[in-house]
Amino acid sequence: MSPFATKPPGEAIEAPRNVAEDEVRLERLTPASPHVLRLTRWEFQQWSYLDPERRLDEALSAFREQCGPGGVPSVFVALCGVTPVGMASLVADDMHDRPDLTPWLASVYVVPAWRGRGIASRLVQRVEEEARVHGIERFHLFTSDRQTLYRRLGWQALEECVYRGEAVTLMVRQLPPAADCAEPA
Repeated sequence: MSPFATKPPGEAIEAPRNVAEDEVRLERLTPASPHVLRLTRWEFQQWSYLDPERRLDEALSAFREQCGPGGVPSVFVALCGVTPVGMASLVADDMHDRPDLTPWLASVYVVPAWRGRGIASRLVQRVEEEARVHGIERFHLFTSDRQTLYRRLGWQALEECVYRGEAVTLMVRQLPPAADCAEPA
């Protein structure tokens, strides 16, 4: 699934005008979270065209399986108070015809009213940290329209291709090993 989409999700979540960046927190999503259905709907509405045979109940089951306790798979949610405003995932397989590439940054989505506040960047960085902590040094994404965002975050284009009828850029991120990222004492 393209890691960032521009199509409206179908439900409006208004952004307060004066919300500070630190008021939006990132949390790991568990399968029992009350937000699982909403985030599944976002993912389904954004990217179901890539798998038109898939039903929402199947997507919900698969999404719950992605809500792992750490490493691959993991889902992270951006919350303002108790309201989800964005999400991103670390998954083993996101481009089914490229089983040679794993893992993947996937399902980066921010509610339209909340865009432009750095939430997508924070979510991507949180997934990168999750990967790094679990010994992953290289992972992938594909996007049809957010190459600039990912380049700014250190991702590099690997190839241009067509995936399920959509022209996409396959990108790669090389992370330093976790030991190289440790804070000095």
